Amino acid sequence: MHLPVLRAVGALCLAVVLGTAHIAPPVTQASEGSRIREPVLLELFTSQGCSSCPPADRLARKLAGDQRLIVVSRPVTYWDRLGWKDTLALAINTDQQREYARTGLAGNDGVYTPQMVVNGRYGEVGADEVAILLRASQAAAGARVALRSRAGKAGGQIVGIAGTTRAAAEVVLWSVSRSVAVEIARGENGGRTVHYTNVLRTEQRLAEWNGGQQAVRIAADQLKGTKGSRYAVIVRAPDGGPVLAAHWLDVAG
Repeated sequence: MHLPVLRAVGALCLAVVLGTAHIAPPVTQASEGSRIREPVLLELFTSQGCSSCPPADRLARKLAGDQRLIVVSRPVTYWDRLGWKDTLALAINTDQQREYARTGLAGNDGVYTPQMVVNGRYGEVGADEVAILLRASQAAAGARVALRSRAGKAGGQIVGIAGTTRAAAEVVLWSVSRSVAVEIARGENGGRTVHYTNVLRTEQRLAEWNGGQQAVRIAADQLKGTKGSRYAVIVRAPDGGPVLAAHWLDVAG
């Protein structure tokens, strides 16, 4: 894999200072090509009713072990008509994939499963490891936004954002289940047990970000009761636009 190694040097780092949540600018020499090396978000649109999906689900599990990648499984609803209702599917997953198709991902061939979307910019067949990692490398090279977090008061979190954006972006909180095994009784995968990795459970909008430095506080009650065992913060353009940054929170669900 040829993703750039994450670096934490000088002003390329985010510093969340106790009490003030001050954030140092992430890019100081943009004219000389300095870029932040931040994790890349991989969203796998999958379905329990899709016979082509288990190889992609296995790949998602493998890629999730790479700290340079944030892999989230997003089961969709549109194959429920094939004889098995996906027990993990969410309408927001289906809607998001359709928004990606509408806005025009590079390499996009419409709405299908399994599809891996890389930083909201590129769409590839979900089991094509070579193509996915190539896209991840391309996405990493263009990163200009960074996220860092630390523990806040009473079990909450403080997330620091720094970087540049051409338009207003939204900051969202995802809760995921790290691993879910599903025994599928009917449909194209009937009789199989399939393991899903970092399955999206809930999505909450936290704030708007317009570039520069910003601290976003997440209260403890926003982290609880979400069915999740892990949390990620995503900065993205609204309405199916590109993902600008992604970050796992260091907090147990």
